[in-house]
Amino acid sequence: MHPLWKKVLGSGIWTQVSSIQALRSPARTFSHGKGMRSLQIQIKRLSLDFFMLTLGILSAGFGLKGFLLPNNFIDGGAVGISLLVSEVTGWSLSSLLVIINLPFILLGYRTIGKEFAFKTAFGILALSLAVAVLPYPQITADKLLVSVFGGFFLGAGIGLSVRGGGVVDGTEVMAIYASRRLGLTIGDFILIINFFIFSVAAWLLSLETAMYSILTYLAASKTVNFIIEGIEEYTGVTIISIKTEEIRNMILSGLGRGVTIYKGEKGFGKREDENKEIDILYTVVTRLEVNQLNKEIEKIDPNAFVIMSSIKDTRGGMIKKRPLSH
Repeated sequence: MHPLWKKVLGSGIWTQVSSIQALRSPARTFSHGKGMRSLQIQIKRLSLDFFMLTLGILSAGFGLKGFLLPNNFIDGGAVGISLLVSEVTGWSLSSLLVIINLPFILLGYRTIGKEFAFKTAFGILALSLAVAVLPYPQITADKLLVSVFGGFFLGAGIGLSVRGGGVVDGTEVMAIYASRRLGLTIGDFILIINFFIFSVAAWLLSLETAMYSILTYLAASKTVNFIIEGIEEYTGVTIISIKTEEIRNMILSGLGRGVTIYKGEKGFGKREDENKEIDILYTVVTRLEVNQLNKEIEKIDPNAFVIMSSIKDTRGGMIKKRPLSH
């Protein structure tokens, strides 16, 4: 700016104009845009998390009030303890859900983190409110249907809550803490807790109730695994072959899937080229494409060494963006 204009505007106004110009500089604009993008991603993620938590709460509440509570059935974990205590003492289930899970919330804050503890507290308090307020209808009195579908809806609620970054049953938090302290696996610890819960149920209620409750727990645990691990199943395939370029082109063009190439060295046989460098291919396909991939690899190189491993879920890349090739 011309020096005359600087004097006319005055030092204070000129300082403000300079600041605005600095904010409009490419570097500042890029930094500001990056910060806004990060904020948008965080807001979107939190919105999705709380949506999943809300669905989980509604599903778990339906499993409890629509199936388990009217028929005096219980489940495993902290929810099972709450149901058992409520059945024996007559205390409000909604209050017991909060009281019994409160230590797990505090433990989750220390063990996992503040955000997890906040989401868990939200999930447990909301589930308690849903059980106390929402007028869920009683669906059936058939014991087999109650145990299976009660476990299904309760398990779906727990699984959706985990997808949302929290839990509505604090047993797993205790299991994570105990596994670090006692050397037990998480699965072993949960098994011990549930064995104790169902043994007490058989003693205080009846053996038949305990057996149906075990069926409820099995239905719930299978549903939790199904929700957490995802509907789609993937297979990671590692391919070692002397015809890597042909196989790579087949995967890219034929199957429409991505390929990652690792550099390796041959380490088998007694031939002169046993230490020769070789490309190792890695790709991820759906379980429906495994047979087709094996067939095409065998056409190109019948002696190819193929390793397959199960993958629970994937994020990013090409696999969820392209349709299955036929």
